[in-house]
Amino acid sequence: MILLPLAWTLLTVSLWTSGLSQLQILQQEPVNRLYPKILSTEEVVCDCTNIANMSCEIVYWFRSISNHRRVEFLGKCTIARTTYGANVDSTRFKFIPKTTSFTLRIINVTEEDAGIYSCVLKSRKNIEMWKPGTLLLPGVTPPTLPPKTNPKPPVKTVCRCSKKNSLQGCGSLVLWPLVGLIAAIALALICTLYYFSRLPKKCRHHFVKRR
Repeated sequence: MILLPLAWTLLTVSLWTSGLSQLQILQQEPVNRLYPKILSTEEVVCDCTNIANMSCEIVYWFRSISNHRRVEFLGKCTIARTTYGANVDSTRFKFIPKTTSFTLRIINVTEEDAGIYSCVLKSRKNIEMWKPGTLLLPGVTPPTLPPKTNPKPPVKTVCRCSKKNSLQGCGSLVLWPLVGLIAAIALALICTLYYFSRLPKKCRHHFVKRR
């Protein structure tokens, strides 16, 4: 439903500008959507700041109506002069020229203003660039976006390794205390055996007999 009016827009633009030059550059951009309230003021911007080696001099404004399969020429705007198309209400549609962009301001938006507003930028070298523009949907409720789900926090491991032990792994924190306990038991056993080995034979005989 959107591509067909844009194609008609491109064809109409070529007819309107055939006396000047043909479209040499076609800018592929997604169509933006606006949902203005009834009787509010809305603006559509035709930006040329991101166009390399192009100084904007003139802008042509068009509106594509998808339901009726027709295209309206809204007007032409330069820094010094503005020309409106036939049956265009100049009290509600205002063309605002700037050094890096052109703005179409719509005052007291109504449901009849719905459509795709596109523009053609023309440079000093007669190079023209068509931009798809904006889909205006007055009085339409914008779609609700799904709620953002926060990512689950990572599961923390029970074992906490310091930077010194990070290369050896958390297993070293359990292994070394176990080795120390075994070494302490072995040392106590060796000391006990050494103590009994140093006793006189009578004392040892008396100790064994007493047991």
